Amino acid sequence: MNQWKALQVDESNQRVEDWLNHYRLQWHFQERGEVLSIGDGITWVSGLPNCELEELLHFADSSFGFVFELARERVGVILLHQESVLIAGTSVFRTHRTVSIPIGNSLLGRVIDPLGNPLDDKPQPETVEYAELEQPSPTILQRNKVNQPLYTGNKIIDTLIPIGKGQRQLIVGDKGLGRSALALDAVLNQKGKGIRCVYVLIGQKRSSIVNTINVLKQHGALEYCTVVVAQANALPGQQFLAPFAGCAVAEYWMKQGKDTLVVYDDLSTHAKTYRELSLLLQRPPGREAYPGDIFYLHARLLERATCLNAEQGGGSLTALPIIETQMGEIASYIPTNLISISDGQIYLQRELFVGGFRPAIDIARSVSRIGGQAQHPLIKEEASAIKLKYLQFLELEVFTRFGAKLEASMEASIQHGRVLRELLKQSRFSPLSPEQHIAWLIAFNEGLLDDWFEPDCESDRDFNRLMDTALNSGLSLDSPRQQWLESVRRWLVKE
Repeated sequence: MNQWKALQVDESNQRVEDWLNHYRLQWHFQERGEVLSIGDGITWVSGLPNCELEELLHFADSSFGFVFELARERVGVILLHQESVLIAGTSVFRTHRTVSIPIGNSLLGRVIDPLGNPLDDKPQPETVEYAELEQPSPTILQRNKVNQPLYTGNKIIDTLIPIGKGQRQLIVGDKGLGRSALALDAVLNQKGKGIRCVYVLIGQKRSSIVNTINVLKQHGALEYCTVVVAQANALPGQQFLAPFAGCAVAEYWMKQGKDTLVVYDDLSTHAKTYRELSLLLQRPPGREAYPGDIFYLHARLLERATCLNAEQGGGSLTALPIIETQMGEIASYIPTNLISISDGQIYLQRELFVGGFRPAIDIARSVSRIGGQAQHPLIKEEASAIKLKYLQFLELEVFTRFGAKLEASMEASIQHGRVLRELLKQSRFSPLSPEQHIAWLIAFNEGLLDDWFEPDCESDRDFNRLMDTALNSGLSLDSPRQQWLESVRRWLVKE
């Protein structure tokens, strides 16, 4: 052992001696800037003529930020960490690198900020890899078409507005209608499916953040999920980078061939933060004071959601961006931008919410442009006429408000539609499997549930209990429709 230690010391001394023999005294130049002004999470710096856009800068007091605006005599810097002693005149140095975040499996079950720092009172995640927050989206040749369904457990979404792995599906509606609850239910439904989830919370108050994390813990979802948090009192720079940080974390797993799901909650706050920073950095304002590149901001984020081809590993990144409307105005500036970028939208309406229809999804205004390509053939076949029947029912129901006497066929159609409306209601934390979707779709299409929701029906008839029996039927999605129909009839006889 002593001989081994002596050998190590000799090798170390030899390396030091070789370095000294080859060392040559020479000049090392480094740019040194100076803080001109500070305020509202941004700072102006002079003396760095060669710095690049989005380059990370370090301040002498341990503060740091990244370059966001290049002017003739100064540069605008967005602060990501600000010490209390940061003042005008503080020295600033270049790092020749951009902002990055640690990535890897060690982030599963963790709550972090957009820079990768832990917020859950646990040690720093053990990671050896870092990823830049801003990365180009996969090329067309690297992508594959969306061909696999991503089930949320929600009856309306999985049957009428299906989502595929690699899709960008917008959730839009007024505040307080259950937008976040809908996205959270989708995350909870991925338990046991091998899908890695990233939930990004942007500019939310601490109580909302704690509630979201507690729900994930209670349902065992945090073990396959990473939560990226930029709370309301965080610097605007961290709120701006939060969705890009969450996307970078998910992209690592996508490139490893995994399926991932990212929720951006919400991009309305993100857009307002970007507007605030742009105005502070004296960028020209455009419509509603947003900068002219607000469309490009969200486009370059959501374009990173895709399904990779087999040569790239076959992974996928599904995005569920959330956006807020005011008084149901879906045609306002930011919502229309995101609708044009995404592959469909789920619209929540206040009138439905107040009327007791939960989740308050407006089926007429909601659409999935590519999700139908990934939908299972049997579910697609059974659900094909459901949406049309429901929209026709809504039109027919208007006549009943005037007390008009209706024909027997019209009365039957209205009753059939009322059954469908009751079927589409669903409580939180009660997801249905694909097999359960087939069970209720076939039962409804065959008219077997028309007497289940009569006002005077027996109270012990529980639809949820009927759905539970679908899990014990022994049938699969590939079983013939006739076998499903026979099983449904048997279940109804037992009930």
